[in-house]
Amino acid sequence: MKFRDIIQETWSALMANKVRSSLTMLGIVIGIASVIAMVSIGNGAKASIQSSIEGLGSNLLTILPGVIQPGRGIVSSGRGSAQTLKNEDIDILKAIEGVAAISPEVSRRFQIVAAGNNTNTTVTGALPEYLTVHNLTLANGNFISDANQRSIGRQAILGATVATDLFGDTEPLGKTIRINKINFNVVGVLTAKGGVGFSGPDDMIFVPLSTMQKILSGEDYLSTICLSVADKNKMTEVKELATIALLEKHRVAEADFSIISQEDILGTLTTVIDTFTLFLAAIASISLLVGGIGIMNMMLTTVTERTKEIGLRKAIGAKRKDINKQFLAEAVMLTFIGGIIGVALGWLLCFAVTSTGLVKTQVSLSSVLLAFGVSAGIGIIFGYYPARRAAMLNPIDALRYE
Repeated sequence: MKFRDIIQETWSALMANKVRSSLTMLGIVIGIASVIAMVSIGNGAKASIQSSIEGLGSNLLTILPGVIQPGRGIVSSGRGSAQTLKNEDIDILKAIEGVAAISPEVSRRFQIVAAGNNTNTTVTGALPEYLTVHNLTLANGNFISDANQRSIGRQAILGATVATDLFGDTEPLGKTIRINKINFNVVGVLTAKGGVGFSGPDDMIFVPLSTMQKILSGEDYLSTICLSVADKNKMTEVKELATIALLEKHRVAEADFSIISQEDILGTLTTVIDTFTLFLAAIASISLLVGGIGIMNMMLTTVTERTKEIGLRKAIGAKRKDINKQFLAEAVMLTFIGGIIGVALGWLLCFAVTSTGLVKTQVSLSSVLLAFGVSAGIGIIFGYYPARRAAMLNPIDALRYE
């Protein structure tokens, strides 16, 4: 049989039972659409996080108190709790060759009240260098100054999201906010940075480091110390020098701190997202399996219904391979059409998710091609047995079938 003849007969056979064909391919449609949507959401989330982290500076080293252990996070080093970074560590880190800027930080969550509104968010005590180290800019006003730090001033700089939450469209500069029941004067607002999946500068409030330590937290240790490295190619070297310097300063043989780079953070988050995306795609793929079983069931029913037709074809000269091709083509066409509809539905789902603003999905060409390949593969795998069964029918028995 010619290829064109096979396609025409296949289409006619499917159209002869439109409702059954449509219901049978429904599992394939749902499965393909779900896989496309899950993979696209995962790709979009990964791209958004990657962009956000890289936007904070690719030459950033973050020093954390305590030791990070796989599966346990940050743990103490025999001192009760992870409070091993002090203000005294700042000077020795500044002296390291290759460090362009340093930003010691203390972060705590507090209830914030302003203009009749309130929110619970992260407040970070920082120095003027914070903007440079984290690659941030001001939309309005000023950031923390050296004078604010020396005077233990009560100035606050708002992230873009916090400013909107507290003041809406009203200009927040000069307004008063209450942090942990203490009044602070708003002197600046940061330019929106964006981000997804983790607390970013848009959701934070910044105060002088001295104010955080002496008034808000009442503790002299640091949450993090961030180092901006002048040369990205010397990140490893600076990391090693910082490790040696802190070991000597803390007078310990084993590190009671951890130093991570932006690449470390990005790699960890990417691995987590990829694993989660794969897990969701695997769950969505179950409907493909169900759809494949449905196709096999329909094709077996079709073979039974068309037994006499098969016998007649063989009686007038049709070979086994011709019968096999015909029924296999019907299964493949059914799944292929389901794949096309599934890709279109998946794209619409991605568009709907993107329109919500939660995450910007990314539909990749590879996922679309994979969807078509999988749908065709399902047709071949689940259509093979019914097609072979049809091809193996004895023409005499088939003609006698009632």
